[in-house]
Amino acid sequence: MHKLKDIYKNDSSYKAFLLSLLCVGVSYGLYKGILDNYLAQVVKMGEFDRGVTEFFRELPGFLLIFILAFLVEVSVENTYKLGAFIMLIGLALIAALPPSKVLVIIAICVYSTGEHIQLGMKNTLSINYANKGCGGISMGIQNAISNFGNIGGYIIVAIIFALLSSITAFKTIFITSLIILLLSCVINQALKSDGKARKNSSRFYFRKKFNKYYMLEIFYGARKQIFFTFGPYVLILFYKADASVISMLFAISAICCFFLSPIVGKLIDKIGYKIVMVSDTLILIVVCFFYGFAHHFLPMNIAFIVCCINYLLDSVISLASMASNVYVQDISDNEEEVRATITTGISVNHLISILIALFGGWIWQVTGIETLFSLSAILGLINSIYAATIKTSKA
Repeated sequence: MHKLKDIYKNDSSYKAFLLSLLCVGVSYGLYKGILDNYLAQVVKMGEFDRGVTEFFRELPGFLLIFILAFLVEVSVENTYKLGAFIMLIGLALIAALPPSKVLVIIAICVYSTGEHIQLGMKNTLSINYANKGCGGISMGIQNAISNFGNIGGYIIVAIIFALLSSITAFKTIFITSLIILLLSCVINQALKSDGKARKNSSRFYFRKKFNKYYMLEIFYGARKQIFFTFGPYVLILFYKADASVISMLFAISAICCFFLSPIVGKLIDKIGYKIVMVSDTLILIVVCFFYGFAHHFLPMNIAFIVCCINYLLDSVISLASMASNVYVQDISDNEEEVRATITTGISVNHLISILIALFGGWIWQVTGIETLFSLSAILGLINSIYAATIKTSKA
């Protein structure tokens, strides 16, 4: 069994980084555990409204390259800290503002801006802090710690909803999430920065050798978006699941990911990122079929259970997305190129994600959930076929 000191560089701030990830994980677990029910029950958003909200939530991800272009002189650590602070502002707005659709969407957009800034930086920090050959394990630990924090958040949501009325519970949870995120901002001050500006200052870091990575991010972004946005909303609007049920489902999902994330990371290092990227779609096709069609041949209560199980399966196979970051590390010339490429990949991912978010609700409303999840399966299959064309360094 690997020890942390064997995985991470001795002169890195990996301890503070991992503790920060834990706090952000708990805070996000509280936030995510109630968000969909809050939008459906308090803000009164339907299928199409949820798609519009997700469009604006994902928009910062698409604009991430432009945002980080203004921060090009800022170190990775300080950019990570800034992301946490922006998340803090967004969460404060959600907790304080009345449940108006427009105001809530604005607050979610602010929170999402900080979240996406952190997303690119935490992946980069995980790889930069890791010793050579431990990138996959480091990414696995990062995901495991985040999921462990999420578990705590989701369980707290279930407990609070068991004790308080819905309206009071929503406000209480948002405020608790805010306090824990503030703690993360304090811990972030221990992250040491070398003060060096990042070398790759171009807004778009496109290189021919990364073309397949960018295409994979597009396919993955599309199929991920469908489940992330509409997976829980199907359970809430179609199957009438309440916040305590959704939060416990998220908790079970996080527990599965917590234990399996390091294993997937080690698997990526052992058998290679290509095999992992290709194989996950076989499960995805089955997941999408049952999620979209279970209610046609099963009683609604059984179909609901089947959909919950398939939601968990999708969460597990989504861990395979770590493989694309290791792929980038494998073909990059230096750490700066890794950072720039992953950041660009996030924005490329969101090119199609924002379109899926905008039209996904409309597709559901007009044609039904069957078409929506059939689309996810098709995109996942294309993703695997394309991943099969990758040439690895070991080939």
